[in-house]
Formats: sequence, C-alpha cells, structure tokens
Amino acid sequence: MNVKRMAAIGMIAALYAGLTLVLAPISYGPIQVRISEMLTMLPLFYSPAVWGVTLGCFISNLVGVFLGINLLGVYDIFIGTAATLIAALITVRFKDIKIHNIPWISIASPIIMNGLFVGLELAYVLMPDTLLQGFVINAFQVALGEAIAVIVLYPLVMVIAKRIPFDQY
Repeated sequence: MNVKRMAAIGMIAALYAGLTLVLAPISYGPIQVRISEMLTMLPLFYSPAVWGVTLGCFISNLVGVFLGINLLGVYDIFIGTAATLIAALITVRFKDIKIHNIPWISIASPIIMNGLFVGLELAYVLMPDTLLQGFVINAFQVALGEAIAVIVLYPLVMVIAKRIPFDQY
C-alpha cells in the first residue's frame, strides 16, 4: 500500500469520524441518522474506501464511548464497526450489479447491515426483557435513519466521487 492510498484512507476515516462526532446528537442512539454513513457509498468509486469508513466508524464509536455519548458502549466499538465493514465489503462486491444504472444492492447493504447489527445491539442494551420486540423496533428505526443518510445523500457522494481523483491513489 502506498503513502497516497494510506493518506486517502486516513482522510476518509477522519471525515467519517468528524461528521459522526460533530453531529453526535443524531449519530448515536435508537433514533439516529448517522450522516457519515453516506460515505459507505465511496467504495463504489474507490475500493480502499472500505478501510477508511471502517476505521472512521471504529474511531467514532470508540470516542463516543469514552465521551459517554454512545449508549451501546463497548458492543458498538466492535459490532457497529463490523456492520459498517460488512456493508462496505458488500458495496464493493456488488457495485457492478445495477438496476436502471443504480447499484441497489450496494446501496441497500449499509441499510440492512446496520439495521440488523445495531438494531440487535440496541435491543440487547436497552430492551433486554423484550428482545425480539426491541430488535424489530430498533432495527426498523436504525434502518430508516440509515436509508435517509445513504439514499438521500447518495447524490452528494456522487459529487464527492467526481471531484476527487481516486484513480490517482
């Protein structure tokens, strides 16, 4: 891995973590719209971005725990980060499968993965006595917030991707 690629990954991670922490009131909890999750679409244009969004998610979850704003605690450092990593890997894997020129599988992956993983985390931490009901409620809420971040902001990611010459990294 060359220095330029490592720098690009670091910048993506910093952007993800920065956006998450600046927008902390809407980035954590059962009802969340983690705007930084729009960056999970960057692997459509630059596959090493998988590592940038994963590192950014890890950093923002870790810092969130230490600041006391991430209610899921240590679980989210690993499980939430794993959800983002899996979603980003799926994004890369299925980026060429498009319907009407839109990579729907790639777009759906962070919505589904975060809905499932983070929804389960939230249910386990906040609603352990009604785990199944808590999972359904939280998975829906997280997936909805994720859909807002990913689908609504997809055009912004397209603009970012066109402005940054990823092929040089």
